[in-house]
Amino acid sequence: MSSQETQPPVAVIGAGLDLGAGRRGVDMGPSAIRYAGLDERITELGRRCDDWGDVVTAVAEATAVGDEHMRYLAEIKATCERIAALVARAVEEGSLPLVLGGDHSVALGTLGGMARARGQGGVLWFDAHGDLNTVESSPSGNLWGMPLRRLIDSGAVDADDVVLIGARNLDPPEEEFIGSHGIRLGEEGIGGALEGVSCTYVAFDADVLEPSELAVFMPEPGGVSLADGERILAGIAAGARQSTWEHANGRGQFCHDRWS
Repeated sequence: MSSQETQPPVAVIGAGLDLGAGRRGVDMGPSAIRYAGLDERITELGRRCDDWGDVVTAVAEATAVGDEHMRYLAEIKATCERIAALVARAVEEGSLPLVLGGDHSVALGTLGGMARARGQGGVLWFDAHGDLNTVESSPSGNLWGMPLRRLIDSGAVDADDVVLIGARNLDPPEEEFIGSHGIRLGEEGIGGALEGVSCTYVAFDADVLEPSELAVFMPEPGGVSLADGERILAGIAAGARQSTWEHANGRGQFCHDRWS
């Protein structure tokens, strides 16, 4: 039996949302990732790739900002609800959801969909930033700096099951929250997040990488090298196969997000 017949197919969901950012551009991420050969790379890994197309998103030029402290909130919530519905459906149908962003506010939909289908799980958050601001602490009002905090506060994920990897530009309120809520930092915390959970959610923001190796929207020097990023992700995938996909009850699930 081939690996494509034994491994869950990958359900690719495009989410070119950029309303959570401070300027346009990241909405082109899903197209760019596909154009770079995503389908072929997934097939090379021995999996079937099912592209589910893109969710509908609002356009900034035709949308009112609303409250400056939580810019475009209504439209972002609507898009993330569509993402969540597709992610939950993918999980229920036995697929591995792969969501292509877009700005980081799409995580409200991806992790929300996983929580809807599987309950709380472990979260591995690859990002140069913490994304742990609140409406009160955010210096910009851009929701892409708040999704992880909103998910924790809503109960979609427990702070004890969160690992921040590559975070190196944290606002003081984020640092305080990390210290007071037991959020783990660094690669060494990954093993704990994979143990005893019904699913593992991987959020990979490209700005976690060293900007001299990859141009990103918000470059932060001192990032993870491309080689180390690939090594860490490969290790996570191997661990997830053992700790979730191979559960006898068949309830385990592994979810990815990807941003440009």
